[in-house]
Amino acid sequence: MNYFSTRSLQKTGAAGAIAKGLAPDGGLFVPEQIPSISLDDLRQLCALDYRSRAVKIMGLYLEEFASAELEQFAASAYGAQFDDPAVAPVKSLNENTSFLELWYGPTCAFKDMALQMLPHLLTASLKKTGETRQVCILVATSGDTGKAALQGFADVPGTKIMVFYPHGGVSDVQRLQMVTQQGQNVGVSAVNGNFDDAQTGVKQIFGDAAMAERLSERGWFLSSANSINWGRLLPQIVYYISAYCDEVNAGRITMGEKINFVVPTGNFGNILAGWYAKQMGLPVNRFVCASNENNVLTEFIRTGTYNKNRPFHVTASPSMDILVSSNLERLLFTLSGSAPETDGYMRALREQGQYTVSAALLEKLQAEFSCGFCDDERTRAAIGRVWAEHHYLMDTHTAVAYQVLEDYRAETGDQTPAVVVSTASPFKFCDHVLRAVGGNADAPGVQLIDRLSETTGIPAPAPLAGLDQREVRFGSVVEKEAMPQAVESFLA
Repeated sequence: MNYFSTRSLQKTGAAGAIAKGLAPDGGLFVPEQIPSISLDDLRQLCALDYRSRAVKIMGLYLEEFASAELEQFAASAYGAQFDDPAVAPVKSLNENTSFLELWYGPTCAFKDMALQMLPHLLTASLKKTGETRQVCILVATSGDTGKAALQGFADVPGTKIMVFYPHGGVSDVQRLQMVTQQGQNVGVSAVNGNFDDAQTGVKQIFGDAAMAERLSERGWFLSSANSINWGRLLPQIVYYISAYCDEVNAGRITMGEKINFVVPTGNFGNILAGWYAKQMGLPVNRFVCASNENNVLTEFIRTGTYNKNRPFHVTASPSMDILVSSNLERLLFTLSGSAPETDGYMRALREQGQYTVSAALLEKLQAEFSCGFCDDERTRAAIGRVWAEHHYLMDTHTAVAYQVLEDYRAETGDQTPAVVVSTASPFKFCDHVLRAVGGNADAPGVQLIDRLSETTGIPAPAPLAGLDQREVRFGSVVEKEAMPQAVESFLA
């Protein structure tokens, strides 16, 4: 299967798309066709465990990879480092609401689902494409991707990884997870600015031909572990299909019955993966896109105008504090069927900070997606309410999605069984969660992990234990204009 750039239809194979990360023209790689799965295929997947489901589903997109390779990758990626043998279990709240819990991996966030797999896909892709240079992975993170990428690539031979995060824009737990990361090939730096500044800086580095030539002469090339890399997005398709199978196996739905997915998202990668699963044949009624106060996606889905020219809010759900949703480009390309049209939208976003899609494209968008947003006050109220009524503890991002689901149901009357995609352990945002359940949060976030456990009776995840006792290895803060120099110094 070939992969095309969203901006010029430049073509490569699966291994090439994963190795490059970003297309040379600045576009994102998309598959030339979306493979199909039937209800019979879903029945067969229902009988498998998560690792075997991943092999079957990913194999449909990775014709250059043998099944034996993918089996080895899945066994390594979803092994003992996951605290739940189901890897991505689905927990029922009531008769028509469930949670897909994606935070049992080594960093306690859903990014592990892809970033435990990506190093295997990337290193194999480099071999398949004949690449002899070493690769430096560049990452811009709003909180969770950074630690998950660092954990996945730590001490992987032939690689280095450099992570940039917004200074003051991540939770205390997220920051400590990154700056205490072990490994001889890892680097971490804060950036003065917000996530969009860090993400724009990384994209500009990828587009710097002169810098690429200098690094190549020294034996390095750059690739990405953000969800702009197809190798990041592909493993996420798996858990939507797996969740549907688990709902069938639990008897909460019948095979072929449609469900809704409610997804907290900022960069649009998580919800886009689910949309790909639907295009493959997964019985989905609606995707509900849940935003926090940075509700640029809500406005876009409702009006067709994407406008990043707005105040940036630092919220209790920092992984969604994003105004430029990179993965939206893939959806625009697929729905419009036009690389020039997509390139025009992206150029307008760069030059004017906004674009408005055609009426035909907006109609297609609204046929697939509903949307809503939730501020911090309602987020904390949702956490407290669900804990009091159901004894189920949500993190802030999951709570945004849950509240948006309640709003959606009240507005539309749609009582279709829904799965809320739960993206992080509540212990990663324990200060906000503790306040929401009536606890005292008068200490730095990391010191509240034990307090939240004592208050709720829920054990804290092992990867977060003793986090404040670990050595801080990285403390640099750079201006966004200095990011290229930071990378070149890291690779010196």
